[in-house]
Amino acid sequence: MSDQSVVLLFSGQGAQAVGMGKDLLPLVQSDNSLVAQADEILGWSLSEVMFAGPMEELTRTSRCQPALYVHGLLCLKLLQERVPNLKIVGTAGLSLGEFTAHTAAGTFDFESGLNLVAKRGRYMEQATDATEGAMAAMIGGDEAAVVALAAECGVDVANYNAPGQIVLSGAVAGIEMAVELAKSKGIKLAKKLPVAGAYHSRMMQSAQEKLAEELKRVSVQEPSVPVVCNVEAREVKTQEEILATLEAQVTGSVRWTESMKVFLEKGETQFIELGPGGVLAGLMRRIDRSASVLKVEDAGSLEAVVEALRA
Repeated sequence: MSDQSVVLLFSGQGAQAVGMGKDLLPLVQSDNSLVAQADEILGWSLSEVMFAGPMEELTRTSRCQPALYVHGLLCLKLLQERVPNLKIVGTAGLSLGEFTAHTAAGTFDFESGLNLVAKRGRYMEQATDATEGAMAAMIGGDEAAVVALAAECGVDVANYNAPGQIVLSGAVAGIEMAVELAKSKGIKLAKKLPVAGAYHSRMMQSAQEKLAEELKRVSVQEPSVPVVCNVEAREVKTQEEILATLEAQVTGSVRWTESMKVFLEKGETQFIELGPGGVLAGLMRRIDRSASVLKVEDAGSLEAVVEALRA
């Protein structure tokens, strides 16, 4: 499989786990790992939060976003060292993971991407603290019915994750109403999610405005491989469209199902998920069971993927 093309997928917020990346560090060939670089760039110990937690601290938006960004790129670096002829033909990431995908594609360098992600996390945390928001997963419902329910309850569609799996986001009262009314709309299961705020909704507007100012200052290159953006589910190439879609993504819907179909319709069937938890592999099983998703999250899974790629 080593001469086959692969699409890289990067995890989003919620995938974080205490200890993430710790067993990968002894595998790093240079003295200065991406984790050590991140500590220096940020001016605080991201590594301590990643490796030791506690989970409550790692789950903070301002902490988990840079943690997932660094972890995803560390997994990729170690994979490329072991499989130097790996042919990457595209990248995408769920929400926060879209920034990691851009760095992997060379849109911006590691430091620029890390600074953006750290600020994005901080601004979203501030927006969360200033509002009372919630999110809920709608499982097994017709898409049109879920969209109509969101409108009726005055909330937004945050994620089109997979067929039959849509996430709503907005004010607590609106989300609770949506959960209550879901069964009457033919939705099999509706459950509130254990998140701090209403991500990918209008309640993140203040964070989007602050991030927009940061994006104006970042240096952007044309990606070396196709990057499919969340909000429009299409490949973005120019500086203008990359910055516009990264900005819009803060309050916009993550169109993950459509994003994956962009690659599937091009005939890509081999994907590698870089990050903890295997959430994206699970979503792909619902989108297209014929696609293969390998997962790299720790030393064991790294070696298993290397073996699979060399087989």
